[in-house]
Amino acid sequence: MRSLLPPALLVATACAVRDPFPLPADPPGVQAVSLLGDSLTPPAPPDSVREAQWRQLDSAHAALRARPDDPEALIWLGRRLAYLGYYRLAIDAYTAGTAAHPEDARFLRHRGHRRLTVREFDAAATDLALAAKLVQGQDDVVEPDGQPNARGIPTSTLQFNIWYHLGLAHFFKGDFLRAKSAWEQCLTVSRNPDALVATTYWLYHTARRLGDAEGARRLLDPIVRGMDVVENAAYHRLLLAFMGATEPGDLRGPVSAGSALDDATEGFGIGHWLLVEGDTTGAFEAFRSVLAGPQWAAFGYLAAEAEVVRRGER
Repeated sequence: MRSLLPPALLVATACAVRDPFPLPADPPGVQAVSLLGDSLTPPAPPDSVREAQWRQLDSAHAALRARPDDPEALIWLGRRLAYLGYYRLAIDAYTAGTAAHPEDARFLRHRGHRRLTVREFDAAATDLALAAKLVQGQDDVVEPDGQPNARGIPTSTLQFNIWYHLGLAHFFKGDFLRAKSAWEQCLTVSRNPDALVATTYWLYHTARRLGDAEGARRLLDPIVRGMDVVENAAYHRLLLAFMGATEPGDLRGPVSAGSALDDATEGFGIGHWLLVEGDTTGAFEAFRSVLAGPQWAAFGYLAAEAEVVRRGER
């Protein structure tokens, strides 16, 4: 049996921790309904990974019991819940945080992210826009990784994550002008290669969607081979592919044989490039391939799902 605070208690007491509520280490169950109407249950990670994540959740819960007024402790409880696929419980934790610490933009930033995961795009956009107002005029701060990369070096910041996820919320909704504005802001705080390729990737797609092929091409000027990319290699590979592609057929098939997450990223990237190049049939073949995979929380999956629904395709 595992222990964590029930969401109703979190919200009602605004972080005042009482007796923990036991939760069995079972799969989280349905966490969202897709835009296509399908019930979504998080895929089970390998047992060794899941056990490590449960230990981290136990530690986060113990930290919150020890420091019930510490916003950092509550943020980490939410993050650890989300890594295990308990997205709804994570949202409840962040909701408690916004009530107890209304000036702390981190709770809105994280809640906005997880509202994207559960397909609540309007609510996510509202949260992230409010977070952007809270950090206006403030110095940016590095955001620690909950699942560190191979080098153990965080590659994102609070303001980057606010603007980045706000751009995603608008993009998923098909509001490409607002997505462009958010990612242009994100570009100003994209200060390392990982942040640069991630922001450029989505801004490129948005410019193409808005019919600005020349502007999209100019965005690729800073992207070169050999960039010191730690986490976002799939975005980097796709941008390099866009630079070298001359015909829609050039991007058919996988760019690489990577993880399921990379498959979702690259499947959408290829599909969207085919779409803006006029190959609708090839585009939706790629999108449906993404939707056949397990990584429904991946941004590439979300984007493919939104495109399929928007066009009435299956």
